[in-house]
Amino acid sequence: MIQRRNLFRLIAGVAFGSVLGLAATSASAAGLLHKARSEGITVGIANEIPYGFQDAGGNVEGISPSVLKKVLNNMGITKIKWKVLPFGQLIPAVKAGRIDLASASQNILPARCRQVAFSRVNSSYGEGLLVLKGNPRKIHSYADFKNNSKLKLGVVTGADELNFTQAAGIPQSQIVLIRANSDAVPALQSHRIDAYAATGLSVYELAKKSAAVERAHPFTQPTFHGKSTRGYGGFTMRKSDKAFLKALNHELIKVESTPFWVNTLEHYGLSKGDVQAARKARTAKLCGLG
Repeated sequence: MIQRRNLFRLIAGVAFGSVLGLAATSASAAGLLHKARSEGITVGIANEIPYGFQDAGGNVEGISPSVLKKVLNNMGITKIKWKVLPFGQLIPAVKAGRIDLASASQNILPARCRQVAFSRVNSSYGEGLLVLKGNPRKIHSYADFKNNSKLKLGVVTGADELNFTQAAGIPQSQIVLIRANSDAVPALQSHRIDAYAATGLSVYELAKKSAAVERAHPFTQPTFHGKSTRGYGGFTMRKSDKAFLKALNHELIKVESTPFWVNTLEHYGLSKGDVQAARKARTAKLCGLG
């Protein structure tokens, strides 16, 4: 009798353990989606205008966060903790779990796709150069740096523009790494650099806020692997957060079909051509998967 009772207890214990195991597996499968709905989500931004930034009142605004807040709300996620990080640390922070999501309109590139998962395309933008008022060095392209070894070009650490400078054949000795967009104007004014390379939107916003600088005009878009360097931005998360990515993309499709999405992008300086380019682009193709 004692043996039968022990056997019954063993069987009951195994059954109970199996139920717990299934529950844990189910919770694991839900992953970030379940956590975000019940506890909230931590989102990283690079404090770059107009992609994602904190205003003077501490509110998080910009192309990417404005759309993300709408999408997350539709997903039933209302608690968002924003974390400001240098641009180059966003993807490492996602991979390490220090943030759940990056919302900085990061360009969707194969090398990045191998590290993190990207949402569907949410924005599109070209490149630009920021120079001192009057453009005293007459800089209008990346080629100008290759042709003049005395010129110094500023680039944010980890930004796409580093790849573009290499493709243009600009020597490393002419590249000056800076921490963020906000450091560009002081670097120009102190003559540490002769131009600052960034997306067209970043250059536009910096020029709008300082009378000491302007956009290089005309400007020839750099090429990378034989193609124009138009960027396509998306949200980034861990590859393991598949349920979350699927739910986010589902709601993002809906939001992108509304005037809200178009108005948001144009409010922050994107053109109608930029909006149309974003609509046509596909993440899988940009990642080199299709």
